[in-house]
Amino acid sequence: MTAQHNSIAPRFRPLKFGVTRVALRDGASGVHYLRAEQDLNPFPERLTDRLRHWAQVKPDHTLIARRIKAADGQLGDWQHISYAQAWTKARSIAQGLINHDLTAEKPVAILSENSLEHALLTLGCLIAGVPYTPVSPPYSLISQGYDKLKHILSTVTPGLVFAQDARYAKAIAATVDQGRAIVMAEGSVEGHQSIGFAELCATPVTDAVDQAMAATGPDTIAKFLFTSGSTKLPKAVINTHRMWCANQQQMAQSMPVLAEQDLVLVDWLPWNHTFGGNHNFGMVVFHGGTLYIDDGKPTPALIQETLRNLREIAPTVYFNVPTGFEEIANAMKTDDTLRKSLLSRVQMFFYAGAALAQPVWDSLYESEEREIGERIVMATGLGMTESGPFGIFVTNPNVRAGDLGVPAPGLELKLVDVDGKTEVRYRGPNITPGYWRAPGETAESFDEEGFFKSGDAVKWIDETDPHLGLKFDGRIAEDFKLATGTFVSVGPLRGKIIAAGAPYIQDVVLTGLNMREVGAMVFPTHKVRELSGLPGTAPLADVLASAPVRAHFQRVLNELAAASTGSANRIARMCLLSEHPTIDKGEITDKGSINQRAVLTHRADTVALLHNDGLHDILKPNC
Repeated sequence: MTAQHNSIAPRFRPLKFGVTRVALRDGASGVHYLRAEQDLNPFPERLTDRLRHWAQVKPDHTLIARRIKAADGQLGDWQHISYAQAWTKARSIAQGLINHDLTAEKPVAILSENSLEHALLTLGCLIAGVPYTPVSPPYSLISQGYDKLKHILSTVTPGLVFAQDARYAKAIAATVDQGRAIVMAEGSVEGHQSIGFAELCATPVTDAVDQAMAATGPDTIAKFLFTSGSTKLPKAVINTHRMWCANQQQMAQSMPVLAEQDLVLVDWLPWNHTFGGNHNFGMVVFHGGTLYIDDGKPTPALIQETLRNLREIAPTVYFNVPTGFEEIANAMKTDDTLRKSLLSRVQMFFYAGAALAQPVWDSLYESEEREIGERIVMATGLGMTESGPFGIFVTNPNVRAGDLGVPAPGLELKLVDVDGKTEVRYRGPNITPGYWRAPGETAESFDEEGFFKSGDAVKWIDETDPHLGLKFDGRIAEDFKLATGTFVSVGPLRGKIIAAGAPYIQDVVLTGLNMREVGAMVFPTHKVRELSGLPGTAPLADVLASAPVRAHFQRVLNELAAASTGSANRIARMCLLSEHPTIDKGEITDKGSINQRAVLTHRADTVALLHNDGLHDILKPNC
């Protein structure tokens, strides 16, 4: 029996949940509507109202900090920017943007990882009423053809492009027209004139800044956030100030812990995604908190930096993706300093982006109980770029994998039967007005009542108690039929495989559309190297072909087959992929979320070989 399901009720560090009751009403033809009984409280018209407030109330409090990078590339002490400093610099930046006559038709494009300069430019844009577009760094630093970068720039037609340093010079030279304003924090771009970020920060402020900020309002576009894109190119999601501020108020009411003490985040999640850029960055500004930029990441090469930061800075709430929590759980087993620091004042953990495997939950709980004698609530929910992202949130500490919870105050859910599943749709002040310069796709995304069609499927946690809320039932677009006409529910089955193969499975893509059997293409984690017993330099293909690795996955496959109840949930064939998913092809996002459709499209040959016994290393169940 796992710690999660122990017969003795576990003790949790106290955490108040803001929404515990919902109102459910029936519509026509089996449609249901769900909302929180709690109303949404008033919220600011602009996020900059909160920035100005905190600059006045606690001017010397740190807004954001990042470790200083030395000439040798090593990260040293923290450099802090206070609210007063941020307000002053952002106003100068706003003046510089105004001087360039930037508008929604000519916004700012940001080519940068999370950085102090990126943060200040963001705030300057918000004050000036100039939308900005944070672009996924891999589109510039990893991509060879810059296809997605070109698409983004052609969609938003920026009047100014900011780049953190000369690493972005090649991408700028290949995609940015001559004569377009370029700002560099460091370095230059050959063949292009550019101005330094320090010069932009020194722009003398005039009355035009106050006038520009006064002219912004709830409907002013704050930013364009691009979707990850699958077989189609990414779409530019319009984010207004109303959408952002309403969502922050919804979060504040759903998660009262955010306002119970000075908020401290240690965060790596990229700002070009809604989780890091809207949810977390916006949260800090809204609540007057402090954000420590984590230059680490849940990868073998960068996880040590994350662990270093968490040993030094104790967050009050902590956000990550499942792979990040897995790395932290493993490290806490033996790292006393990490356990003591991370668990000293954290009130809540929160994950999103993928399923969290049960062994990871159990490992975290074990370390928590050993260190502090109680558990930390692992919260989660459901949202998307188009919803701000916060939409649905858990309602009690006994969260299980797949639980989502109830809608945030002010958000109404519409539950609609689609091909035998229940799609959840959204309507509320935190929902995007649409996609920039894409009226057709915007119209297709909303139903006749103005609800945004998410494409996510849900079920009731308990059909007899709607106050417990909803649980995840996969993506409707990912589900497919076998040749027998039987539907395969991808989301739940994928979660079972990952849990069964933990900690050696990073992600799984299911196959079998119009075929007789379900197949699985597995992306392994780096831990398979330890399992194989081979040297660390061994090619991944050799690692996956080793006897210990194959024996492990054969056991996983046999166990899954023994527990299956029919062809729709029986994995009949499996292959291990030695070629990692690529951002360039849209197979994976910066956060590590897999894109099933893109993987199936770009690896169609592998899918065909898997189902035609064309691969020499296919695994099949022995039972």
